[in-house]
Amino acid sequence: MFTVCCEAHTTKVSRNANMAKLQAGYLFPEIARRRSAHMLKYPDGQVISLGIGDTTEPIPEVITFGMAKKAHALSTLEGYSGYGAEQGEKQLRAAIASTYYGDLSLEESDIFVSDGAKSDISRLQVMFGSNVTMAVQDPSYPAYVDSSVILGQTGQFQKDVEKYRKIEYMKCNPENGFFPDLSTVSRTDIIFFCSPNNPTGNAATREQLTRLVQFAKDNGSILVYDSAYAMYISDDSPRSIFEIPGAKEVAIEVSSFSKYAGFTGVRLGWTVVPKELLYSDGFPVAKDFNRIVCTTFNGASNISQAGGLACLSPEGLEAMHKVVGFYQENTNIIMETFTSLGFSVYGGKNAPYVWVHFPGQSSWDVFSEILEKTHVVTTPGSGFGPAGDGFIRVSAFGHRGNVLEACKRFKQLYK
Repeated sequence: MFTVCCEAHTTKVSRNANMAKLQAGYLFPEIARRRSAHMLKYPDGQVISLGIGDTTEPIPEVITFGMAKKAHALSTLEGYSGYGAEQGEKQLRAAIASTYYGDLSLEESDIFVSDGAKSDISRLQVMFGSNVTMAVQDPSYPAYVDSSVILGQTGQFQKDVEKYRKIEYMKCNPENGFFPDLSTVSRTDIIFFCSPNNPTGNAATREQLTRLVQFAKDNGSILVYDSAYAMYISDDSPRSIFEIPGAKEVAIEVSSFSKYAGFTGVRLGWTVVPKELLYSDGFPVAKDFNRIVCTTFNGASNISQAGGLACLSPEGLEAMHKVVGFYQENTNIIMETFTSLGFSVYGGKNAPYVWVHFPGQSSWDVFSEILEKTHVVTTPGSGFGPAGDGFIRVSAFGHRGNVLEACKRFKQLYK
């Protein structure tokens, strides 16, 4: 908490009023603050974190070898490189296009390599500006709403309903299968949609995404589709929005290596902006995004990009699938635990998140009780939006021993 002395010098610069609209701290730093306070209270408590979705398992050697080789080459005259293309190295862009979009008629030039999906969400918001309206799934990843507030797209926060004015919250709950009733959703310029969803773990079906694309087309909206967990899909749900006919005319896709290869610290992602996506005046959206990228970004680290290329080699893809498989096994353990205790449990099948229902209870109260009595950190569902209250998100990102121990403690608490 920042404090200001009564005699401190002040400038004549007014604070950005949009920053003042933000509620408390960003969700995950707030959880970290509460975890730290708990550890001070219980210095001998063995705290296990299944809260923030941070990967825990080592990056496969075939991938780190590619980065190490690039890092070493930078110390040679032949291998040194400085600034690269802001949009990403040509070879990596081509590899992303062929690996993830090979059958979808998307090209290398449609791919923008970045330092992660979260960064690109804010770059897209800067490009859209303050005069657009937006819709989000409720619940959803907090970066969509917070970046919208910072850019000035919203009104004030309404404490009685836990929502910002001028944002269309698309309720996603067990009653509607975690897919919004589009007949009740008002028209907005931008629609943020994540599948598999963070935090609910639900993956939209092909039929649902077909309706979503048609909804965007009918309303003249742009759909920003977050596919950061697509590799966790285990059924026939689409892994990209561009599998849906007509999506290239209405959609942008953001994605990341973070949860596939353990790149949460390495930082590497990409955004797809098809040439077919046009503003109301016919101007290509990709040209504006290219300008934003060139103005705000000098390109992803060349070492990270070497890691990305290694990820997309046959050996790298196999290694990533093994990492994903490990976390999927963790997910199954967590799901089986809460199911055996009689809870209604959602997600998990296509995502590394388990969404557990505690009807009639406050998410923060449940979070606090679990932390106090089991020393396990989870994530309160209300941190993702008002429709998340009464739920907690349990992350499958953890060492196997920690996941097993956490589940043992859950059973002791709720038996």
